[in-house]
Amino acid sequence: MKKVLIVGGGPAGMIAGIMAARNNHQVILLEKNDKLGKKLFITGKGRCNLTNACDLDFLFSQVMTNSKFLYSAFYTFSNEATIQFFNELGLKTKVERGNRVFPKSDKSSDVIKVLENELKRLNVNIQYNAEAVEVLVDDNRCKGIQLKNKEKLYADAVVIATGGLSYKSTGSTGDGYDFARKMGHTIKKTSPSLVPIETKEQWVKYLQGLALKNVKVSIEDNHQKQLYEDFGEMLFTHFGLSGPLILSGSRYMINHLDKGLKVKIDLKPALNDHDLDKRLVKDFEKYQKKQFKNALDDLLPKKLIPIIIQLSNIPEEKTVSNITKVERQELVQVLKGLTCHISGLRDYKEAIITAGGIHVKEIHPHTMESKLVSGVYFVGEVLDIDALTGGYNLQVAWSTGYLAGLNI
Repeated sequence: MKKVLIVGGGPAGMIAGIMAARNNHQVILLEKNDKLGKKLFITGKGRCNLTNACDLDFLFSQVMTNSKFLYSAFYTFSNEATIQFFNELGLKTKVERGNRVFPKSDKSSDVIKVLENELKRLNVNIQYNAEAVEVLVDDNRCKGIQLKNKEKLYADAVVIATGGLSYKSTGSTGDGYDFARKMGHTIKKTSPSLVPIETKEQWVKYLQGLALKNVKVSIEDNHQKQLYEDFGEMLFTHFGLSGPLILSGSRYMINHLDKGLKVKIDLKPALNDHDLDKRLVKDFEKYQKKQFKNALDDLLPKKLIPIIIQLSNIPEEKTVSNITKVERQELVQVLKGLTCHISGLRDYKEAIITAGGIHVKEIHPHTMESKLVSGVYFVGEVLDIDALTGGYNLQVAWSTGYLAGLNI
């Protein structure tokens, strides 16, 4: 039996604690907040998209950084195993669009509850308001943890599951990076990822709150090189753009923000230019006696119409029957390529995940143990691993946490 300290009571820390306790180790879980899973509680808008029911090849494809490092983690504890794990703990799950897996109750609190119950069943000592400030190391061997109150806790193994820098209010303040750096680890540059974007156009703020479904979004640099394209949902905000398509797209912008990026929104992706023009002709025949501003209700959300009219350069008072073919074709271009120029990304406070982190070349992929300091394990978001939206980042947390707990 070993004495194991888990630093951080998020998803990776909780599952690491469960697996270490199941291996008959004495486990103490240190959580700086007054409750477990504070960030987990708000994921998926409080519903907790706990994994994705895709096949493993697709799972790997959704990991943007160092996916090969996760080979052992994903094959040891796959997304399928994750669903089974939670089902066995008494959590009923369901699969929704895009293979996203949620608790059947739609309550993230139920995910936390079953994990907490299992920790307690296994006699894991959970210490709340316990903030670690340093990993105690002697001769490249972990000796324990020093807490903020100066207390020293000695142990045979320490699991660092402190998260990244996103949503600092939940306790993700980069502590794990500091611990790792002091032990000689390399920290790859961190950035907010899966984050809303800010745009230069002033008209965007007038669309605040408007959600668009079934649109195609593409991101290009100033040389028209496409960095990203996908189909789905997005949202206008007072500062720019958000929603699933935009959050995923933001990951592709991180290293290209100096290249004059722009977002193009195809409002009618199911129609090519020719078919959309035919649709306009049909609508304009229906409303031929009306002014242009009153002829787009069948085509667009009401809130979007004034902006499209403005960008089309067709006078809003113009009678529909007088709109020329050239004007109509220009309108098609606006509808198929509504363009916003990107001024930047929002900060960590709004980022779902942190890109960057501890260099995985300094971590054993089969165990999650540090190659520099024996007895120290790094799991979850603190590592230089990040994925797209859809439950994939939580799967990284479950798999790496499980592997560390299993191998102590």
